[in-house]
Parts: sequence; C-alpha cells; structure tokens
Amino acid sequence: KTRGDVPEPATPDRADWYGWARYGSATRPWLDWEDVSAGAAPADPVPVRATDPLYILYTSGTTGRPKGVVRDTGGYAVALVWSMRHIYNVDPANCPQPVIWTTSDIGWVMGHSYIVYGPLLAGATTVMFEGAPVDTPDAGAYWRLLERYRVAVLYTSPSALRAIRKADPAGELLAGRDLSALRTVFSAGESLDPSTYHWTLELLRRPVVDHWWQTETGWPAFANPLGLQTLPVKPGSAGVPVPGFRPRVLDGGGNRLPVGVEGNLVLGLPLPPGTLTGLWRDPQRYRSEYLAAFPGHYATGDTGYFDDDGYLFVLGRSDDVINVAGHRMSTGTMEAVLAAHPAVADCAVIGVHDELTGQRPSGYVVCKAGVDVDEHRLAAELVAAVRDRIGAIAALRTVTVVAALPRTRSGMILRKTMRQIVSGEPYTVPPTIEDPAVLESFARAVRTGS
Repeated sequence: KTRGDVPEPATPDRADWYGWARYGSATRPWLDWEDVSAGAAPADPVPVRATDPLYILYTSGTTGRPKGVVRDTGGYAVALVWSMRHIYNVDPANCPQPVIWTTSDIGWVMGHSYIVYGPLLAGATTVMFEGAPVDTPDAGAYWRLLERYRVAVLYTSPSALRAIRKADPAGELLAGRDLSALRTVFSAGESLDPSTYHWTLELLRRPVVDHWWQTETGWPAFANPLGLQTLPVKPGSAGVPVPGFRPRVLDGGGNRLPVGVEGNLVLGLPLPPGTLTGLWRDPQRYRSEYLAAFPGHYATGDTGYFDDDGYLFVLGRSDDVINVAGHRMSTGTMEAVLAAHPAVADCAVIGVHDELTGQRPSGYVVCKAGVDVDEHRLAAELVAAVRDRIGAIAALRTVTVVAALPRTRSGMILRKTMRQIVSGEPYTVPPTIEDPAVLESFARAVRTGS
C-alpha cells in the first residue's frame, strides 16, 4: 500500500518521527510485515531517548472521529511501574509470581498498558485472552480461566461484567470453581454502576474496585491505591486522585465548583509522566479539543463531582449532559436508576431533540437472560423509578427494550450514533464498533418502538 497523495514534510527530521523520517514517504511504498519479517535477521534492541514516541493509539471513536494519541517511552514506563505497584498492588516483592489478567483487547489502551507493558515491566505474569466474556463457550469463561491460571488480579470492564450477569444472573457457572488465588477485581472503561458493583461483590466475595482513566492519560488518574493504603470503597465512585494528577471540577466559565456540584472534570497542567504528548500529526486539534476550553487545564470531556472525602463520581461525557427545559440533567444519573431494576442487565440514556423542552431523555434497556417480563410494564416501572428517585424534572417518559446496546470493542457505548439513529439523521458505522449487527437491531427497535 502507498501513501497516495499525502505530501511529504519539507524538513523530515527527528522531531517528525511520526511515520515519515523513519518509515518512508509518498514516493516509497509501505512494507508488508509478513514479507519483511520472513527474511529478517535477529537484531539487538535499539536504544531510544525517554522522550521518543513509543506508539500511536487511536481513541475508541465514540464521537465518530477517532484521534491518534501519541505516547512517549520513558515517562510511560515510569508511570506503569508505579501504578502496577501502588494502584494494583502487583509487586513480586510482596506477591511471589503475581498473575494479572486484563480482559481487554491488546490493541486498546487497557491492553497496551496492562496486558503488555505494565505487567512485564513489573515482573508479573500476564494472561492474554482472545474471546468474549460470554459464548466462549458460555458465561463461565472468566471463572474457568481465573481458576486455570491462578489469577491474582482481574482487570475488566463494566460491560463485560454486565454481559456475564445478563447471561447468568445467579452465577450458577461459578459453582465448583477454585478462585482462591483471586485477590482483587478492578473495573474501568466506563462508570461501574452500583447495581453491577454489588452483584460482582456478592458473587466473587472479593474487593471490587472502580477507577478512572482514558486513552489519553495512559494510566489511572483516579483510583484506590491498594499498594499504598486500602481506602474504603464507595459504590459509584472512581476513587481519589492519583499522585501526579491535579483534578478540578469547573463550570462552563472555568470557575471551580463546590463539593457535591456536578461540572466539567479537568486536569491541571502540566500532566504527569505517561500521558499523551500530542495527537498524531494534528497539533491544532490537540489544542482545540483538550486545552482551549479551560486555559491551564486538560479537558477530559467527562462530567462529575467530588464528595466531602475527595472521592470522584463520574457522571458521563459532557455531551451526555442534556438540557431539559433549562435544567441540566446527567444521563448517567438516570442510567444508575434504570440499572438498579432487577430485570435490567444493561442500559443507556441519551438526549434527543424536543421541540418543547429543547432536549428530552430517552432510555434503552437490555433485559437479563431468562427474565420473563412484559416490556410495556417494565418501561412504566422504569419511568416511575426515575421520577421517584430524581424527580419529575428528569422528564424521562420513554424506555425501549433492545436486544443489545451498540458498543466499541473497548466497551464504550456509541451514544452519538444512537442519537443520530433515534433522530432519523444519517450516520456512519464507526470503524471501532464491536458488532455492526447490533446497530441494525437497535435501529429496527427504534423504528418499531419495541
């Protein structure tokens, strides 16, 4: 494959490492990995500077336009070794032959950081798994592998836990498994709702710890630092700030908000080691999307609030905060109410256009396997629950039962695409989608209202 009509930079040098100075130009073709490696001779490692780029990793693309995050070499190694020891408590010095299993794809940031680089830098054993939490061959796949490889730390996503819960809500497939080596279950990728947290805790009888980070940060910015001090777990919270990160919650004008008040989650500059150094060949987009909105800060794109103890509660993406008749409402708060229903395995709430109120929330739920429930009755119960827990101002009046929610392979719900479908707008199937058939099924359910 060739570069096509992409122009070559006028002055390719070390600073322009990104693809040109070392990897070809518009006049030279790209090389096929299998062809080159077939005749390659072994080579010694090549020393690089700590500030040299290590890899380019594209975000999951929930907004429809993924961004190429550039990571450096030295700072990333330092951050991962620190986090393995002090956040995940994986240290051969106090845990002989530790085994960690991160259930992500290696191609996502969880896989980069905590399947490959982090465990190997820390001297731990890492488990690599190609498969899904269910249907490989059943919802007991995780429990089988935890037992077989004597896994001490399981690192997974809320969507994986919800998939297992949907297929085996009573945890029958766990029966007879020896999980005595398992110490802790970590969750990341999206907020771990209290309902899923309690289900996992009661099923496994192990600490279940949520934490927060992004492709851009490369490692956790909020966590429970088990290797330093085990803090009380607060369901629904991502934990406390990790050393090196200086978080704040700001209003739209950049003013700090008091405890308990939701706002824009930002991180003070400079960012610590291991975080992104920029976007692939797009410095202007890096500035406009991350640095321009709140000068002196990196904008995470998430909203949340701190409690009196300094714990962070992430409520969702800032574009998932909807304006209902002049009131700002978090869809994440409504989702927590829907997820608490005993028949619901997974859910999402999105904001759609409304001529009267500006926006209105619209809910979508996936039922647990084996649950026999009337969909209209379930929808009425969920609407009533939101009204009771949040108030009539939430204005949630429609809930649709769907077979599955469209997600990226990293587990993120494709909310923008869902909004486009519900609004009847044209949409593009994101390249990072886990299963394109789910989008088609979702579109049919929206059209039929069932």
